[in-house]
Amino acid sequence: MSAKGTPTAAGATPAEPAPVLEAWEVFRQEKDGDPMRHGGSVMAPDAELATHYAREMYGRRQESVRLWVVRRSDVHDLDDADLLQPPLDRSFKKPGGYVMRDKLAAARAQSGQAKPKARSK
Repeated sequence: MSAKGTPTAAGATPAEPAPVLEAWEVFRQEKDGDPMRHGGSVMAPDAELATHYAREMYGRRQESVRLWVVRRSDVHDLDDADLLQPPLDRSFKKPGGYVMRDKLAAARAQSGQAKPKARSK
């Protein structure tokens, strides 16, 4: 008999509670040099089993050279517009942020030179 007075089979232990399954996100790299891409998710009670499941699902046919397995609760979503805006103006780092045409026209006007004609082939 168990501690609660219910009969159990000889040698049997009372049932332990089932482990809690967590979602784990799997990111995979198809070949060296490629970016990591989200492959999917697996449900597992711990990191060891999540890694095993990810290897079985995304690596057994050699379709991946690298896997990242991350607990879904550890992934942080940055959707706040204030967090995504840079604190300083860095438009000079963008190709369209520094327009030479206007600066050249101003320099030509200051020096009194006309715009050179296009070369013919």
